[in-house]
Amino acid sequence: MRNTPNLLLWTDSPGPYIDAIQQAGLADRVTIETLSRKDSPSDAQRASTHVLLAAGVPAGLLPTMPNLRWAQSLTAGVEGWLALPDLPAGLTLTCARGTHRESMPENILGALFHITKPYAAIAEDKKQSLWRHRVATPLNGKTLGILGLGAIGQEVARLATALGMRVIGTRRRPAPMSGLAEVLPADRTNEVLAQSDYVLLLLPATPETDNFIDAARLAQMKPEAWLLNFGRGHLIKDDDLIAAVKAGTIAGAVLDVFRQEPLPKEHAFWTTDGILVLPHIGGPHPRRDSIVARLFVENLGRFLDGRTLKEVVDRAAGY
Repeated sequence: MRNTPNLLLWTDSPGPYIDAIQQAGLADRVTIETLSRKDSPSDAQRASTHVLLAAGVPAGLLPTMPNLRWAQSLTAGVEGWLALPDLPAGLTLTCARGTHRESMPENILGALFHITKPYAAIAEDKKQSLWRHRVATPLNGKTLGILGLGAIGQEVARLATALGMRVIGTRRRPAPMSGLAEVLPADRTNEVLAQSDYVLLLLPATPETDNFIDAARLAQMKPEAWLLNFGRGHLIKDDDLIAAVKAGTIAGAVLDVFRQEPLPKEHAFWTTDGILVLPHIGGPHPRRDSIVARLFVENLGRFLDGRTLKEVVDRAAGY
């Protein structure tokens, strides 16, 4: 019997991954073990695992897995992995970048519609049987600025352009893109802020992006502009945003991610008029694991064939 790589699925929902492996015809090329998140790998599993699928791992674990060659994160963000003090230098780490493409763009559009369309207020009027005339604000002709034009940002740009919006944004390596009026480097962020009616944050969490949106950058925005954060909570300096909304420096903010989740009850975001708190609804999908499984199985086939994996994390860049 020939040896096959040992695959450890460290997740509470292994079914979609096992199904995808079988459907791809790879089941006879790997040995699959599953482990619930509340449990820890046994000594035998640590010694034998070649491929690990997990949301994250505790410090101290990876150095005890001498045969581990590749780890697939279940999430797009990998700041938890990169913060490990003992992340092996030779370990290939891949992330789930792009797997939110089926859910997050729609939820971002939902936030834009919430800001501009009076349905929430009308629902409150209905409770009082109150017929109150309200006028919706058009998105057509407005400018959407996207900071972080990755897979999600590009899909949002496509959808927003279809609504008649002008879309501009920043990217680490700027180049012309379909549907975007301008693609600028990060050092020209202030130009995007100054032009935009809505600013969407989709940047990764890195040392360079911590507190990226502070009082100085908020001051570059239009007084009638809105900030939407569907990237990482660490992108925003919380106190500066609260002050800017209260002072009318910007019109308001829709926030889906936070430094601490769940957001503590005492946090001022809850009580600041003009700031909408979302319970991290941007990325979740009812078939989330099936979507990630498609990427994982493609990478598994590449791994078994000795080919380059997709969505390999750039440790220097932080994502």
